Amino acid sequence: MFNKYVTVSFLLAASLFIGCQDHPPVSSSVPVVTTLVSGLAGPIGVETDGKGRIFVTEQGTGQNDGRVSEVTADGKVYPVITGLYSFKRPDNELDATDHLLIANGILYVLNAKGLYRLNLASFKTGDTPIPASSLTPEYIQQFVLDHNFTQDTGESHLYNMILGPDGSLYFTDAAANAIIRRSPSGQLSVVTEVPGIPNPNPAGPPPGPPFIQSVPTSITFDSRQFAISTLLGFPFPAGKSIIYQMDLTGKLTVYQQGFNSLVDIENDGYGRYFVLEHAVFGPTGFMANTGRLLRAKGTGTDVLISGLNLPTDLRFSDAHTAYITTLGNGPSNGALLKVTF
Repeated sequence: MFNKYVTVSFLLAASLFIGCQDHPPVSSSVPVVTTLVSGLAGPIGVETDGKGRIFVTEQGTGQNDGRVSEVTADGKVYPVITGLYSFKRPDNELDATDHLLIANGILYVLNAKGLYRLNLASFKTGDTPIPASSLTPEYIQQFVLDHNFTQDTGESHLYNMILGPDGSLYFTDAAANAIIRRSPSGQLSVVTEVPGIPNPNPAGPPPGPPFIQSVPTSITFDSRQFAISTLLGFPFPAGKSIIYQMDLTGKLTVYQQGFNSLVDIENDGYGRYFVLEHAVFGPTGFMANTGRLLRAKGTGTDVLISGLNLPTDLRFSDAHTAYITTLGNGPSNGALLKVTF
């Protein structure tokens, strides 16, 4: 999945907020991890709604078999949207479905074909799945491709999103290295560009470009400001990923540095953040069982869970429960983990 960023690098809502917004303060108890379901095909995103229902996105296998599913508390999987675009590129990586968000009763799904929307008001567990072909995606990527960025990659990969203070959606674009805003009326704008870093070891191994792109992966909002996680592009240097805070005007400040390939960020309810590290990059790629869940405190970190197998997303449903998606070791080895605090 994240090999896509190798290519990019070389060329490189609580009232209104019902998505990944301010959380009740999370318990400081030692977390207990259990596998809720396995055998998922490339799970990338996890989300919960006000009824406690759990939804996941799966990239599929490249045969237009991406989907969004509901996973029940006893581990049963019920497809909700099927047949989402999933294409295997010549480099064996997928253009497919990424993250999802539920806000004001609407399910938003990011896919290579654009932003899908589904009203969940009448949806019930076990209903007949909705074919993606019956839904019309909004191709926001074209706006990004047409924009003249200061550091223009000529690419767009809308990867994650959050509902902002004005009812707008804010997206991380992991290929354009930017934050994109969509107003309630559908107007699009660039909020800010997220800067990369000089390559600390361009000679390698492995040899890489002199400048590493930021690859922003996730964004959250705490009713005052946003926070953004960065993966960083090839060669994915260990200990260099950054958490930025962003004010309502788009101004960025560094909150904390020193992470490994961040893929998600959530508020902890105390003004700090939970962050998810995907893995450490090794000689043959991202290494299995090196992912971690951390609490970032600005001047230090607490390691809450280590040994995660290529995690991709984190979602708190309450102060004592979180869910994490992991890719595992193969196309059908993805899992949804339940974390109890």
